[in-house]
Amino acid sequence: MLKNNQGKGLNNFKVNSIFDYGSQSCFGFKENEVKQMLGDYQMSECFDEVKEWYDGYLFGDVEIYTLWSTLMYMDRKLQNRNATDMSFWANTSGNELVVNYIKQADDFMYDEFETLMQGQSIDKYVNLELTYRDMDDIDNIYNFLLMTEYLKAVKEISYSTYELVIPNREVYEIYKQSFMKYFQAYTHSRKRELINALLEEDVIKAEKLLNDILFKDMSYYNNQESFYHGFLVGLLQEYGTESNREKGEGRTDIVIRSRRESRKAIVFECKHSDSKIDILNDSIAGEKQIKDRKYIEGIQASEQRETVGYGIAFYKKRCKITIAK
Repeated sequence: MLKNNQGKGLNNFKVNSIFDYGSQSCFGFKENEVKQMLGDYQMSECFDEVKEWYDGYLFGDVEIYTLWSTLMYMDRKLQNRNATDMSFWANTSGNELVVNYIKQADDFMYDEFETLMQGQSIDKYVNLELTYRDMDDIDNIYNFLLMTEYLKAVKEISYSTYELVIPNREVYEIYKQSFMKYFQAYTHSRKRELINALLEEDVIKAEKLLNDILFKDMSYYNNQESFYHGFLVGLLQEYGTESNREKGEGRTDIVIRSRRESRKAIVFECKHSDSKIDILNDSIAGEKQIKDRKYIEGIQASEQRETVGYGIAFYKKRCKITIAK
């Protein structure tokens, strides 16, 4: 490193990136070193577990295991061979970098995050000339996630464009916890709005809020009606939910009943749609079922409170709500 002519700072120094060769084996354990360490402690049978959790970093052309986490794993296993908590990085770091990028993500970026969370790859241009001054620019998100080891470059697609994946299970758990942390905070601030919109029979607002919540949830939807039923019950459980109870001439999907008897009860009939174009007709079918089976009349007769019903159809991360008049 050389000082510049004015003596104001440093310049002309060489930087080795994760793609450079020469010092690629200096940033963590190589696979043969991990195998040797496990063998020295009679733990060779644990290799597959170590590889799943802590391998996956690529420096130059060398696969590298995380130093800190691998050593913590060894320490934990030597104390208790049956230990199962393996996410040491997630437990010792705030991981605010990931959380902050999640907060700034647009719709397209959410789709990319979900692709990564499902174990697939995305192709991205990588600029290695960025500095920490550029961290707040959302356009640089994947550069910093790569340089800070939250992503791994599998291969170069074209000049400076790389195939990126989540490197291992430990980092996957960081993403998972970060999304859960953000989703819980996000939904907490919107659930009351959703309930109020349903009570006020503002279908447009309620549908917009529920679609937004569905989109922000990074869960993998298994396209079953029971999943969405459970999703709504879990989302609104603090407002007094019950499901599959006999009302009128059948069993209601979900009923939300406020502790205050002066407030309306809300009845949901959930449907799962086979395609996006079916959700309107399916929500109408749910609304019709509420009326045909007299769910609203059953609640009103037994509890003497005003009741409103909604047919809700779901397709992936989209929903349609129809009010039962």
